[in-house]
Amino acid sequence: MSGFVDHLVVAAGSLDEGVAWCEATLGITPGPGGRHPLMGTHNRLFSIATPVFPRAYFEILSIDPQVAEPDRKRWFDLDDPALRKAVAHSPQLVHWVARVDDGARAVAALRARGIDRGRLLAASRETPRGVLRWQISVRDDGMRLCGGALPTLIQWGGVHPADAMPQSGVSLRALRLRALDVTGLAGALGAIGLGRLPVEAGSDGIEVELQTPRGLVVLGSHP
Repeated sequence: MSGFVDHLVVAAGSLDEGVAWCEATLGITPGPGGRHPLMGTHNRLFSIATPVFPRAYFEILSIDPQVAEPDRKRWFDLDDPALRKAVAHSPQLVHWVARVDDGARAVAALRARGIDRGRLLAASRETPRGVLRWQISVRDDGMRLCGGALPTLIQWGGVHPADAMPQSGVSLRALRLRALDVTGLAGALGAIGLGRLPVEAGSDGIEVELQTPRGLVVLGSHP
């Protein structure tokens, strides 16, 4: 089984606030995104790909006020009151998503280790190039795990969104994962083909280094 860093997730109180934060912090205006009817969210996207992190991209995500509340919990803890309060103050890095070649097998591999990464849900959104389709692991309670350090899993259909993204001027230089249970997180990553990623001891969370027009920017998740 193979796994790759697919994208980073920054949550914002609104998409306009997320765009303004991106311009001030990273020095670029994010590219277009779309709406997720299944989850009641919308996003803006841009490439952060490098040879080390092929097809990697950056997602600025917020609840879409123009659609009805979904009949389930949203992904990435977006319904958690504490997280909502935090991102209402300022957008923040909350999670990362791993691309796998066999989502069902990856979910089963984690389940075998006692980890409920959630069910694979079929999702889609409209783009100028047609409908984008994917399967993504989402728990019924919408929770991230390990403070966002254990990734959500995604298996793309025939088209990957990064293939249509121009270079943005921002590139991912490093992804660092922290865990109170280093052995447990490292073992889970190995089970889904991501054992090459190092895990550091510390409070659960993630930290990334981005090369940007404003220089090197370090972003970290918060408890």
